[in-house]
Amino acid sequence: MTFRERYLETLLFGAPDRIPFMPGGPRESTLRAWRAQGLPADANWYDVLLKEIGLPKMEGGLEWAGVSFQMIPIFEEKVLEHKDGHYIVRDWMGAITEISDEFDYTYIRAAKDFVTRKWHKFPVETREDWEAMKERFNPDTPERIPADSAERAAAARARGGGLTVQVNGPFWQLREWCGFEGLCMLCIENPEFVEEMAAFWTDFVSCVLARFFAAGGELLRLGISEDMAYKAHSMISPAMTRRFLMPSYVQWVAQVKAAGCPIVDMDSDGCIEELIPIWIESGINVCDPIEVAAYNDIVEFRRRFGKQIGYTGGVDKRAMAAGGEVMRAELARIAPVVKDGGYIPGCDHGVPPDISWPNFIDYSRELAKMCGWT
Repeated sequence: MTFRERYLETLLFGAPDRIPFMPGGPRESTLRAWRAQGLPADANWYDVLLKEIGLPKMEGGLEWAGVSFQMIPIFEEKVLEHKDGHYIVRDWMGAITEISDEFDYTYIRAAKDFVTRKWHKFPVETREDWEAMKERFNPDTPERIPADSAERAAAARARGGGLTVQVNGPFWQLREWCGFEGLCMLCIENPEFVEEMAAFWTDFVSCVLARFFAAGGELLRLGISEDMAYKAHSMISPAMTRRFLMPSYVQWVAQVKAAGCPIVDMDSDGCIEELIPIWIESGINVCDPIEVAAYNDIVEFRRRFGKQIGYTGGVDKRAMAAGGEVMRAELARIAPVVKDGGYIPGCDHGVPPDISWPNFIDYSRELAKMCGWT
């Protein structure tokens, strides 16, 4: 089977010959630690890992479609202050953000490591701010869609994989505009404004996707980034989720499935137990990363929700860091769900630096056995 075939057969509860090997990936601090622990300095970690555990080079995979949903133009980045080990900057999204100077301030363009941020101000505080912000999200901006979308899709399929896009969910996007506290207060004090912003974002995304499909693009997977849960509960109530967010999910799912996209994957950190039923009802058929430290129990999820939804992730990073029998017990814990189908096991978030290179190799070797590779 190709990666594409295994990916679909696994997540759609079919009969794959093997489960895709997707152990999770390191951030920059993790790679630095691994290079001090035996990973060659000039080598690709994944290629070395495959060789260490005796697996062949993996052909195919999920490839980015190159579709842009970000604001155009972005705000001019500017360092406003640098003192006491911190930068305070206006970031490309228009927020005033504070981060450690352990990294170059351009870290805020993409999360390449584990860094805590603090937000001082957000770009949408008034109706005038909102009207100005909308001008940055014109779905017809030419550079949003690659001119070779059809060729990219054909090439990815020929390699045994497929294209994916990742789009901010409405909670994520409105939080970037208004801030977390600001958005939550609006949900209570001005819910009609929240609905207006969510509807705008929903239609913007749909218009960009429509252009991509019209250009001959095709998707194997639509990913939705929504990070909307604390360690023990969702950030807004299920009732608010249904009111403000579910219409977006329903519209996007219907659109991409009509265009032949079989996988819609919801990404949210935190405890997602009370959100999963809403996602299932919306037509979302996969979620990740199933963080164990946030009281997510994938075995209990399978008992409760059956085969209505699949999963990726779900292996406790803390057990991976401990290694040895602790790690093996963790893999044994999830084994019934792996056997039941609809699940690609892997680290339950980015791989942190307390997971040593030797322990990661050991975990990956056991994971490869579980997934039928050795």
